[in-house]
Amino acid sequence: MKTVLFLCTGNYYRSRYAEILFNARAQEMGLAWNAVSRGLAPDPRNPGPMSRDTIAALRKQGITVEEYLRLPIKVTNNDFESNHHIVAVKEAEHRLMIERDYPDRLENVEFWHVHDLDCCGPEEALQHLEQEVTGLLLRLSHSDS
Repeated sequence: MKTVLFLCTGNYYRSRYAEILFNARAQEMGLAWNAVSRGLAPDPRNPGPMSRDTIAALRKQGITVEEYLRLPIKVTNNDFESNHHIVAVKEAEHRLMIERDYPDRLENVEFWHVHDLDCCGPEEALQHLEQEVTGLLLRLSHSDS
């Protein structure tokens, strides 16, 4: 089983949505891929294990989240080493963080451009993530065949 690592700042909203959606869709497609997610700078003030918007959007699609209810996790060097594909969900936000904390890992990261709540609402951001995850799944399915 190959793995994708999704990164965002807090591992509370965007990367969690990408992780769970990816896993549900990869299973439906019969792909031998699994996703995990981590944060580059998790905020201990986030209330609970995951954003309510993330939970609601996933449940609306019939995806259960109970097995994913855990507190955000900060990325480690081992996370970069142990995953086959790495995606940071917003280049403008995450490139500098990765350059600062994990400069030797930067060339292995695919960057997307999905905004956080400071730039757009959850409906727009989560829809954008869904499009990106779908595109990634299609690319991975073609590379596996």
